[in-house]
Amino acid sequence: MHEYTSSARVWGLSCPGFPEEVSRARRWTRDILRGSPLAEDAELIVSELSANAILHTASGQTSGSFHLALAVSPQVIALSVTDDGSTDTAPKVEHRDQEAEHGRGLGMVSAIAHRVVVHDSHGGHTVTAELFTEAGPAGGHLC
Repeated sequence: MHEYTSSARVWGLSCPGFPEEVSRARRWTRDILRGSPLAEDAELIVSELSANAILHTASGQTSGSFHLALAVSPQVIALSVTDDGSTDTAPKVEHRDQEAEHGRGLGMVSAIAHRVVVHDSHGGHTVTAELFTEAGPAGGHLC
């Protein structure tokens, strides 16, 4: 994962695993990133990752929850969603047919984000999507 400089600002939000919390997560992201040219992409990513947590893990069960973290530095916006786990497999990017009803969420996130990292986290999984700003990581420019 990209190292965030000391100038990074970090926010966190914990949500109960109810479907209506996805819209709360979107609003929270939109409010923090108001004015950023990456706000819409970030909002879509948070929506997909939050919905995946509710639909595919224990986060969507009674007393389940999911947790969001948003880190913003001059180089990158990093959005992380941590679920409650309890599935046999970790989330993974799958490239599905456009007609498929399910299984396209992480593929879509990886198409929008510059980098997506999935790792185990305290009995669950954390998916982090990074959006590089114009300066990109280490000051380089994106093509």
